Amino acid sequence: MTDIPQDRPIGFSLSYLDRSADPSRDFYQFANGGWLRDNPVPPDESAWGSGPELRKQNRHRLRAIAEFARHTIESPSTEVREVGTFYSAALDRVERDRRAFAPIADQLVAVDRIAGPEDLLRTAAILHEQGVGGLFAAEVDSDLKNSHVYALYLTQGGLSLPDREYYLADSFTKVREDFLRHVTRVFELTDQSAQEAERSARTVLALESELAQASRPRADLRDLEKNYNRFSIDDVIARFPSLPWKTYLTVRKADLAGYVVIGQPEFFSTLEGLLTAARLADWKTYLRWQVVHAAAPTLHAAVDQEDFAFFHRVLLGQPQPQPDWELAIQATDDCIGEALGHLYVDQYFPAEAQQRMAVLVADLMTVFRDRLVHLDWMTEETRQKALAKFARFTPMIGSPARYRDYSSIMLRRDEYASNVIRARSFEIRRRMARIGGPVDRTEWFMTPPTVDAYHDPTQLNIVFPAGMLQPPYFDATMDDAVNYGAIGAVIGHEITHGFDDQGRRFDADGNMTDWWTEKDAREFESRATEVEKEYSALEIMPGVRVNGKLTLGENIADIGGVSIAFEALQRRLSAEPSRRRTIDGFSPEQRFCLSWAQAWRCNIREEEARRRITIDPHSPRQFRAVVPLWHLPAWFEGFPQKDHSLGSGPDRPRVRIW
Repeated sequence: MTDIPQDRPIGFSLSYLDRSADPSRDFYQFANGGWLRDNPVPPDESAWGSGPELRKQNRHRLRAIAEFARHTIESPSTEVREVGTFYSAALDRVERDRRAFAPIADQLVAVDRIAGPEDLLRTAAILHEQGVGGLFAAEVDSDLKNSHVYALYLTQGGLSLPDREYYLADSFTKVREDFLRHVTRVFELTDQSAQEAERSARTVLALESELAQASRPRADLRDLEKNYNRFSIDDVIARFPSLPWKTYLTVRKADLAGYVVIGQPEFFSTLEGLLTAARLADWKTYLRWQVVHAAAPTLHAAVDQEDFAFFHRVLLGQPQPQPDWELAIQATDDCIGEALGHLYVDQYFPAEAQQRMAVLVADLMTVFRDRLVHLDWMTEETRQKALAKFARFTPMIGSPARYRDYSSIMLRRDEYASNVIRARSFEIRRRMARIGGPVDRTEWFMTPPTVDAYHDPTQLNIVFPAGMLQPPYFDATMDDAVNYGAIGAVIGHEITHGFDDQGRRFDADGNMTDWWTEKDAREFESRATEVEKEYSALEIMPGVRVNGKLTLGENIADIGGVSIAFEALQRRLSAEPSRRRTIDGFSPEQRFCLSWAQAWRCNIREEEARRRITIDPHSPRQFRAVVPLWHLPAWFEGFPQKDHSLGSGPDRPRVRIW
């Protein structure tokens, strides 16, 4: 099994180049060809690239922390004890096998005792609180139209496969057949006969297919206004009289909420017609599957291995599971991530790294503000509102100022699956208790070791966890060109999200409202349509194109992020001319472009590529690496194009939004 040493260099490197490739014809191959050749996807991964490399390296670091915690039972640090306890339980395969289905026995009994539709929704509410999906989704988040308070959102859900298309599209027929066999085997493991198990599996697939048919396509979920439908509790009950909402909301302690936001009312209309007494037995079968499915990776070997065989080997093309220690680290991060993250930050994100990141962020924000001031297509009325909004952007770097307290979770060294259920319940209840209360604008929605970043449109935050602020994205030993081309463009990407096709709809208070003049809205939409068309023409494999509508926001952010970061680099080099150096034959401008392209290097299995093109709002990595550079005149100057017939020459039409 492939393993990546903790100290292996994974940052920017000219050794990754394929110098035999013409950069003007295939810049992705030129920038990454050597790396792509020498780094096939490991057998325990579905894709391999800059992000997975860093995640693997971070997990090695987290493993050292967790191993120390595991052997420090009497530590005075609550966080060390919590991490040690949870991690130890996750590694204990013997105890997991001994307990078998015992951790979910109460959940299965509750499903068996369902006697009618009201019981069904009551039990679904209990299961939702314990982290088991089914029927629909219920989440608590900032109210999109009143960002100072938390609201309850009820949305379509209840599917086991990654997207509705997996149930409906001919291209996923084989996956559905494999899913049916998988669910059958799982029911057999619960002691159903082969014949009964197959009937149960067909029932699950039939119900989920009906839910999928009633669900909106993923791209349509990006229409925030259409997916925000506010109802009072009385109105919800009147709109869907056959659904016992009062029972559900009472169990979830949300019955006193002033209102709920329903994302897709037509989905619940369909669900109402499906939740009948005549189909009660089918729904009980469905919920039994949901209970086992939710717990499968934490249960005994037979169930865990069967879960991997379908959800990883079939869906992702991943031949082998990751080692137990790595799965245990991921589970610890998922369940008590801020305890683990606090220990990580103390060791791997020093104050000087935070300070240098603060300078980078400030450089990028200065450029973006200046662009708002001088944007030629925006009227003054909208410009002033945009500037007022941008003035309230808050960068959050490294880790939260206040870490979450997990001390109320009962963790035991011999109860892995139960630990997970209790940790999930803790987090779900914590969020549900906030309905109608004031929003905590200091809260983080990623743990500190996470390799990612995000923008929150209601809280106007741009967040960069410490786990992301490592090579290859941020490297204190590298020149400015490399850092601005990687983490700088990521910062610019998140800033731009505040003004992409979704982010632009939120005002200076973080409320979704129409604050644009009609003229400016038309100007923006015209430019956004060009971006959508450009990416929709890209083909990842024969007959499979990028969904330009689904990926629009991320594509706008990529184009804006690269452009903003490049200008910030130019300003930094002008202010400090000594930093302008040609290194190994490449100018700062060329190294910037190479750094951006190398940040998206990726080998990927076909199954995973198909999954991502179906559900991922980001474009495939090979396009992220190159297309934003086509909108940067300096790229054509640094890598002159010999054949302008390729359609990406210096005279090609460029979209300038931000």
